[in-house]
Amino acid sequence: MPSALKGKDILHVKDLKLEQISLVLETAARYENVVANGGRLNIMAGKVLATLFFESSIQTRLTFESAMLRLGGNVVSVTDVKASTSGIKGERLYDTGKMIDGYADVAVIRHALEGSAKELADGANVPVINGGDGAGQHPTQALMDLYTIQKEKGRLNNLNVTLAGDLKNGRTVHSLSWLLGKFGPRFYFVSPQELRMPPEITKALCDDGIEVVETSNLEEAAAKSDVLYMTRIQRERFTDEQEYERLKGVYVVNNEFIQNARRGITIMHPLPRLDEIAREVDAYEGSAYFRQAANGVPVRMAIIALVTGCE
Repeated sequence: MPSALKGKDILHVKDLKLEQISLVLETAARYENVVANGGRLNIMAGKVLATLFFESSIQTRLTFESAMLRLGGNVVSVTDVKASTSGIKGERLYDTGKMIDGYADVAVIRHALEGSAKELADGANVPVINGGDGAGQHPTQALMDLYTIQKEKGRLNNLNVTLAGDLKNGRTVHSLSWLLGKFGPRFYFVSPQELRMPPEITKALCDDGIEVVETSNLEEAAAKSDVLYMTRIQRERFTDEQEYERLKGVYVVNNEFIQNARRGITIMHPLPRLDEIAREVDAYEGSAYFRQAANGVPVRMAIIALVTGCE
């Protein structure tokens, strides 16, 4: 039977149905098991992934490229960060999408402008995957976060989850809140007033019957949470340097913090981190952020294979 994701663009988590999410997670688990046992997957042999990274990234780019290579395919890349400035026009990305059809079988784009992935997809006939568009969406990060939570906690339903830090500009928390919201969590949104979750996301979750508590008190939220998802204060999203300097150290997770948090709490972070998680916390068994990063490979393997119809 054809994949439920064959030929689909992965642009926004709102477009994903529960059966498609489950398919990605199940496929990722199977691929991870094959690789862990020394097996090889060559289902993308002869296929090409185009990675168009107009905004700098290490983790996202490397995991996508590693995923394609582990599937037996090839990669062509664009890494022109200068093209991520506000001067680039949507029509250029549309034309790039048209050209991609002649170069690749699937494409992933990362760009500083919200909506850039859709512009590329409007021009392309091959599947386009959003690898992060400004402060908008990061759907594959959310899928690997979901995969990580499932592995770490053994379930996705009925969890208390704290999302903390720069919730205004953090595309990872935007995507994760939409996606995890399908599984009935209780959310604690922890941030300074200036960096609150966009109200349209909070309202949509509440309208769907999801309990959301907005607070600035990280310690109180962590004492009630199964998962703490930390994010950095994103300097590149600020126009006022003084405001960034004032807010950058507002939350810090260290060993003392862990001792006062809920027993067995899982600590996640989309990386890179700055000072919001002290290095001493790496030794805590519930620190999952490096495992979370590694999970990006099987999850993105699954996404690539499914949207191209090779799985």
